[in-house]
Amino acid sequence: MRRNLIATLLSLALAAPALAALKAGDSAPEFTAQASLAGKSFNYSLADALKKGPVVVYFYPSAFTEGCNIQAHTFSERRGDFDAAGATIIGVSLDSISRLNDFSADPKYCAGKIAVASDADGKIADSYKLKVQHAPSPVPDSRGVMIDHGFAERTTFVVTPDGKIVATIGNMKPTDNVEEALKTVQKIAKDKAK
Repeated sequence: MRRNLIATLLSLALAAPALAALKAGDSAPEFTAQASLAGKSFNYSLADALKKGPVVVYFYPSAFTEGCNIQAHTFSERRGDFDAAGATIIGVSLDSISRLNDFSADPKYCAGKIAVASDADGKIADSYKLKVQHAPSPVPDSRGVMIDHGFAERTTFVVTPDGKIVATIGNMKPTDNVEEALKTVQKIAKDKAK
């Protein structure tokens, strides 16, 4: 019953159109957050990351859930391609930093290659105009650990160093979401090289 509830909530988070989400041409809201990479916490700043090149800011419902596991794994597998395009990646969810420390280090998911940031109060998701679904009671993740936070809709933003969103990617499978983000940053790199 609880697995069905989490599956339903995550389906809603995936199916909810990103109509209200910020669009290409909008300014990306600056944020700082506690984040994790390879199981180690650090302070993440979007402004600092943008000094290095484009940033893929991907929001996902929750660590250790089916679609999010696939998306994190795909980002980690394609990390070298994002690096080659001069782009960095930050995942954002309403998970606590302790959950994200586990998720970021897990070789099946982030594999120590993808940083993930904690938006425990949902303020970052709200600033990007994303919907957050709330479960009526805690539900188990893929490890059987209870999830007691809201689920932000799966939406990816590609942000250029000038702070502008050049792509808002939603309403697609986790792997397709990653591939679309990669195509976008590769186009940015190609246009810059001209």
